[in-house]
Amino acid sequence: MGGIEMRIGQWALLAASLSAGCSSASRPLTVTRAGEVDKEVRAFARDVARGVTQEGPAAWRRYFSDSPEFFMAADGQMAFPNGASAMAAIPDLVRTIRQIDLQWGEEMRVDPLPADLAVLATPYHEVRTGPAGGRVSEAGYFTLKTAVDRPPHKLPL
Repeated sequence: MGGIEMRIGQWALLAASLSAGCSSASRPLTVTRAGEVDKEVRAFARDVARGVTQEGPAAWRRYFSDSPEFFMAADGQMAFPNGASAMAAIPDLVRTIRQIDLQWGEEMRVDPLPADLAVLATPYHEVRTGPAGGRVSEAGYFTLKTAVDRPPHKLPL
């Protein structure tokens, strides 16, 4: 594999604006709110891994935002400069990747931030299966900055 389909799996960094932006009336970051944010972000991460593993790369439509705030970098290179480019790449990913098995590491870290933002950082392991059955196994580290003020979450922030 090469090009964009390889970069999608090489998660060195995913930065995205998981919603259309921050709410103008964000909640203060109390201890209770920080716990809620942690729980929401972990649930979102579990949903992403489950969705992508069950449905393959087509599931990214549900998680990538098509907003201009979305961007994704991997291996030191810009993979998607905006949400529209990410959405446009999904049909090629569907053609070149038959299945994805995505697993997050046990050391998942969620850091709630003020203004209903959070950072997620975790090791991952992914196995991608191509149309002819060839497999690519990859492990790395995934980071994400996300807004948690408006569900459903989508990967960008």
